[in-house]
Amino acid sequence: MSRRVVVTGIGLVSPLGIGTDATWEGLVAGRSGAGPITRFDTEGYSVRIAAEVKGFDPGAWFEHKEIKKFDTFVHYAVAAAEMAIAQSGLEIREDNADRVGTVIGSGIGGFPMIENNHQTLLERGPRRVSPFFIPGSIINMCSGLVSIRTGAKGPNMATCTACSTSAHAISDALLYIRHGYADAIIAGGSEAVITPMPLAGFASMRALSTRNDEPERASRPWDRDRDGFVMGEGAGIVVIEELEHARRRGAPILAEVLGFGMSSDAFHISAPSEDGDGAIRCMRAALADARLNPEDVDYINAHGTSTPSGDIAETIAIKGVFGDHARKLMISSTKSMSGHLLGAAGGFEFGVSVLAVNRGVVPPTINLDSPDPENDLDYVAHQAREAPIRVALSNSFGFGGTNGCLLVGATV
Repeated sequence: MSRRVVVTGIGLVSPLGIGTDATWEGLVAGRSGAGPITRFDTEGYSVRIAAEVKGFDPGAWFEHKEIKKFDTFVHYAVAAAEMAIAQSGLEIREDNADRVGTVIGSGIGGFPMIENNHQTLLERGPRRVSPFFIPGSIINMCSGLVSIRTGAKGPNMATCTACSTSAHAISDALLYIRHGYADAIIAGGSEAVITPMPLAGFASMRALSTRNDEPERASRPWDRDRDGFVMGEGAGIVVIEELEHARRRGAPILAEVLGFGMSSDAFHISAPSEDGDGAIRCMRAALADARLNPEDVDYINAHGTSTPSGDIAETIAIKGVFGDHARKLMISSTKSMSGHLLGAAGGFEFGVSVLAVNRGVVPPTINLDSPDPENDLDYVAHQAREAPIRVALSNSFGFGGTNGCLLVGATV
């Protein structure tokens, strides 16, 4: 059994704004969410910039006494999930609860809580470590807590595949609905690791931009002067459901999930294969699953992290899959504005791809001032572009060589 699956709700928490509309407005305006890190003292760090979520009040979603029980990434996930559910109009009742699931992942998990409790352990001893430390910081608590709060009793899962995490979460949710294990699933990812240890770790890898004096210009995918990605944070969560289930309840149908692909580079712990092999196979798998030809795709929301090797590998892969059609594609990296949301990137960018299809607008790639000669496709530089989009592809590639691609299109 294979059932058609549609998107009926989107919830976004990002460095560009709290909520889907605020985030979308920032993206279309070409606004950067990057700036100096405000969460902790970055003296001694080679990197002092990130794309922080600003103005988020967990008290809008949690009782005051509950806020400290859960890590920040869980706060973001609950907020984004409730936004997506509100837009969808999905009601979870006793008679349908076991047909609604949650699949929400995180690439790294609760580092703020880990670091804080480690400090407490060192300074005040083991008896002062919070009893909520473990349940409040484990990766599956986003999915678990959304299930508890909404009453969803269907599949309750979490994915953890680095920067492909939430693309894989949505892919898993798609499969569960296609094969009849659920009628609707709340799916995506969340991340909040702009803290001392992850920043130091990524900086030690030389993966991050050191353009500290110009944070808004630091994330510059495909540009000749790119020097690494900018850490971001936030959540991207969607409600997806079986088409007829959505139609029966009069849900807003934003787009259809057409297909997915997964692959492994089997190459390196953090670098992509130079010939784009893993990405090529992943995109081709998504097209095959959707029963589409390369020429059917109009827009790619690319992985586009702004790393020297990653951007070229993705361009090579796009050319390998799409051939002559590659030069007719509109391609953009919203990471140029949001920074890299790590485990939340796939969910966030899938949501953006749905909005692009639904609203007929391609967000731009900002800071693309001097394209690298090897990056010679249409990356929708500087300004958003109005255009009809029949099919959009969202790419997510992660450490360990794990890849996930999702295709969405207008529902007919």
